[in-house]
Amino acid sequence: MSLFAQSLAAFLQIYFVLIIIRVLLSWFPTIDWYNQPFSALSQLVDPYLNLFRRVIPPIGGLDLSPILAIFALQLVSQLVASAAASTASLPL
Repeated sequence: MSLFAQSLAAFLQIYFVLIIIRVLLSWFPTIDWYNQPFSALSQLVDPYLNLFRRVIPPIGGLDLSPILAIFALQLVSQLVASAAASTASLPL
């Protein structure tokens, strides 16, 4: 169980970095999101962000959904890390 929790925590941290990269690249209007590697990044991150875009639609051209998405991802990451720490301390 501990290996699974550690792997999931590592995946969530990598996904967090991908979201940050996606948000930072969105500030550059000249990026063509249909060309690689931007297309792959968009296909990986946008479905998750779209869940939060339904809750918080863009306001005046400003998309605030990544803030909520990052918050939720960090919350899940902390829960997984906590579960991994508690299972690691259990005697076999």
